[in-house]
Amino acid sequence: MVVGALIALDLWSKAAVFRWLTENEHELVRDACGHYRHHVLGEGVGWLTFMKIENPGAAFGKFANSPHILVGLRVAAVLGLGWMIARARKGTPWFTAALLLVLAGALGNLYDNLFLPAADGHPYGKVRDFIDVYFGVWDWHFPTFNVADSCITVGAVVLLIGSLLGGDRDASESEPEKREDAGASGS
Repeated sequence: MVVGALIALDLWSKAAVFRWLTENEHELVRDACGHYRHHVLGEGVGWLTFMKIENPGAAFGKFANSPHILVGLRVAAVLGLGWMIARARKGTPWFTAALLLVLAGALGNLYDNLFLPAADGHPYGKVRDFIDVYFGVWDWHFPTFNVADSCITVGAVVLLIGSLLGGDRDASESEPEKREDAGASGS
């Protein structure tokens, strides 16, 4: 249910923002790079903008020239994450939540690949990105992203922090001991 809600939020936000940006092109501000943006927090606070980007690759445009590999990796990730979630032990809520976030993000972006029309000689639909973070003071620009990318990132960070802190280790390590104890008492 959580995965479905996150996918729905991702797909809705992509469609809504792309539609709004298209309908309001006359209000967009052109930056020094030639990109048209909408300043979400007002023009005086220019670090958060919306802009339309259709990405044929993954993060930072990786795999744009290998679309079959990219989509194959996304499908493999979805299948692998589904398997991991199905096998996740009870008592590991942070681990499971992190996997669910990554799965929702992977499915949101895979939807764009598989169900949006292919264009420009690309065999798959391009992923719609619209959230743009840019700090001109430092000339630092983060790659444009979407809600699915955010789910993947937050899930990965939770997995990393959990592994560093030993997050759900107690629950997952105590279960084999219980099985061994049960086996010993049954003989």
